[in-house]
Amino acid sequence: MLTVRYDRLGLRPGDRLLDLGCGGGRHAFEAARLGARVTAADLDLVELKDVHQLFAAMSEGGELDPGGTGAAVGADALRLPFADGTFDRIIASEVMEHIPDDAAAASELARVLRPGGTMAVTVPSWFPEQVCWAITDEYHAPHVPGGHVRIYAESQLRTRLRAAGLKPGFAHRAHALHTPYWWLKCAVGTTNDSHPLVAAWHRLLVWDITARPAVTQIADRVLNPVLGKSLVVYATKPAPSGPGT
Repeated sequence: MLTVRYDRLGLRPGDRLLDLGCGGGRHAFEAARLGARVTAADLDLVELKDVHQLFAAMSEGGELDPGGTGAAVGADALRLPFADGTFDRIIASEVMEHIPDDAAAASELARVLRPGGTMAVTVPSWFPEQVCWAITDEYHAPHVPGGHVRIYAESQLRTRLRAAGLKPGFAHRAHALHTPYWWLKCAVGTTNDSHPLVAAWHRLLVWDITARPAVTQIADRVLNPVLGKSLVVYATKPAPSGPGT
């Protein structure tokens, strides 16, 4: 289940891509399949071990586009262990809402992106997130260690990216069918996965992801502008201007 659109990101074979906060690696794996040289970075070393093993299995199984590679690296968003301008493309999916100093994180992302490069930053959408926070404290910090520390309006995320020296552009929302699922979980308890309504909606989501039936795909596209669980903003790092450029 991908949140970022690679055509909007401008991903091309051979591009160096950083997937910051990669989690289970969903965006990293697809980028490597498309021929990118991927660095999947996260603080969770347990998940990184699984990501590393799957990259190896994909390579051995011939699942990567020629030139596509994948590496897993432990990294802190506030102190990225990469030189300036290392990456052509960056994905930071569902990361910024967890970081108290999101300005510093945005600056670090901008630093390691090459001039002319593009990044996609995804965060929970304002309206679905407001409802989750209103229903229960079990969903967010400080009640949940490592939980969400803020709710972004699109204008706020754009302002944060501009302040880091980036030029935000196209935006869209994704995963509308996931929003009612999280509202249900917040209502019955965020860890209560066995509740009949939660379990039934989870089966619907699995069906949507695995079978991609027309009915759920159309519903998702129609509902995304209002109920999309994730907001995605694409931004470019301007190339320097002046003599010799």
